[in-house]
Amino acid sequence: MKNTIFTKSENTALLIGRVLIIALFMISGLGKIANVEATQGYMAAMGMPASLIWPAIALEVGGALAVLLGFFTRPLALPFAVYSVISALVFHSNFDDQMQAINFWKNISIAAGFIFLWVSGPGRYSLEAWLANRK
Repeated sequence: MKNTIFTKSENTALLIGRVLIIALFMISGLGKIANVEATQGYMAAMGMPASLIWPAIALEVGGALAVLLGFFTRPLALPFAVYSVISALVFHSNFDDQMQAINFWKNISIAAGFIFLWVSGPGRYSLEAWLANRK
């Protein structure tokens, strides 16, 4: 873990930030699990191979749980950022539809949040910090 010193309030903010940024992915991933076939149909209609649902679920649920706990936070932050940009480009690039344009920029903003998380790391209130302090 990178030797970064944050104040108590900054560490609390990092924890809250991890919870907030990951909530969307956890909810989305669980929704995909509950509706695999419908999600695969939507993906196929958008030109994406339906088989990509499984890596998407792995990242959205497994990766989200890891980031939530503050485990492998930096290594997962960049795949989440890339995933958010790809999702914006593939699923939300119809700028004639105002809602799609809003979702496009939402995804780009989420990618920026993950880049910040990659730089900062998970903070003190994380499994990574707990494991590092046990040594």
